Amino acid sequence: MKGEMEMMEDVVIIGAGIAGLATAVALKRVGVRALVLERSQGIRATGAALSLFPNAWLALDALGVSHKLTRSYDPLLKGSVTNINTGDVQQVLFPDQGIRTVHRKALLEALAEELPTDSIRFSSKLAAIESQEHGGGASIAVVHLEDGTTIKSKVLIGCDGVHSVVARWLGLAEPVHSGRSAVRSLAVFPQGHRLKHEVQQFVDQQDKRAGFVPLNDREFYWFLTCKGENMTGEPEQIQREVLEKYAENFPSIYLDVVRHADLSTITWAPLMYRHPWRIIFGNLNKRNITVAGDAMHPMTPDLGQGGGSSLEDAVVLGRHIGNSIIKNGGQFVEGDMAKAIDDYVKERRWRGALLVTGSYFSGWIQQGGAKWWEKFLRDRLFFKYIFGFLAGLAYYNCGNLPAVSSGKED
Repeated sequence: MKGEMEMMEDVVIIGAGIAGLATAVALKRVGVRALVLERSQGIRATGAALSLFPNAWLALDALGVSHKLTRSYDPLLKGSVTNINTGDVQQVLFPDQGIRTVHRKALLEALAEELPTDSIRFSSKLAAIESQEHGGGASIAVVHLEDGTTIKSKVLIGCDGVHSVVARWLGLAEPVHSGRSAVRSLAVFPQGHRLKHEVQQFVDQQDKRAGFVPLNDREFYWFLTCKGENMTGEPEQIQREVLEKYAENFPSIYLDVVRHADLSTITWAPLMYRHPWRIIFGNLNKRNITVAGDAMHPMTPDLGQGGGSSLEDAVVLGRHIGNSIIKNGGQFVEGDMAKAIDDYVKERRWRGALLVTGSYFSGWIQQGGAKWWEKFLRDRLFFKYIFGFLAGLAYYNCGNLPAVSSGKED
């Protein structure tokens, strides 16, 4: 409804991406209804697909939605990295249950299905945020939307992505360009691709890296990253530039995948991240207002932890709010929310900074140039010794949600 209107909510979440929807589900599990405000007209599927490592699946287990996805996506247990200049091939193993690459839209829908239909308000564009003092030392977050609506909330959580308005309001430093950009897309083989269910990646000495990951027997998720490039134009033009300029000397198996691109899913974007010391020392919360997901710790995709870390945030935030409710006899006490949020930030601050650092370091080494020491780091040390340590960051358990009440979820 357009026009001026005022509402009051326990929790307002800005953004219906992975972090926003997962946080709403976590809060529902502990008996708290959250209103999710999304600027788009519907669930966004930008990004095509994402790889989920064991930490993400543990978080999805805690949220109660993992079973919806595991039955549709088989685990990937190994992969390879081919240096196209030398022909050297490094084998990479994903131990235990491996990883699964899923459609981003499937993950978002699996989360959204857990929420009441009226808990997501689409076409809600944020205009301004303010904080008002409330009795007893508590505060109320006030959200103003472009359509004139004002929403007051006992807790405000910014899950509004890399260029977060909430993070800016908190005073967090803006994310910075990593110096690299990425093209990402799905590829569809209507008759089936008949390739192994493995990750295949390719690197060259001209600061380019590319690869593809099977989602099923008909679809791939593929990508190409390069240094300092700015690709613009229609999807067809981006596909043509990848084939004729950026990946012309890459193996035919990769080029064939690119030729089968689903043009509606092609995106180009600079790879952004927040300096880790900004996360460690920055203002990640102010009383009852905080951030989660890319709004807190945007990172490059080199460890595949953007989605997984967002799911972790959701569970940890839900746990601390749930524990507050338990402590207060099953009541949502707004005066205690600042402490719950502060505890959440303390738990996530160093983890987020570590993932940002590991992702940047991984991308920097893998996309190193032709200097002898760059080649030595990438071809002789990284996949044999360093990758295993960095991959260990994905074998992390963020914990479970508390059982607050048997009757509050619905």
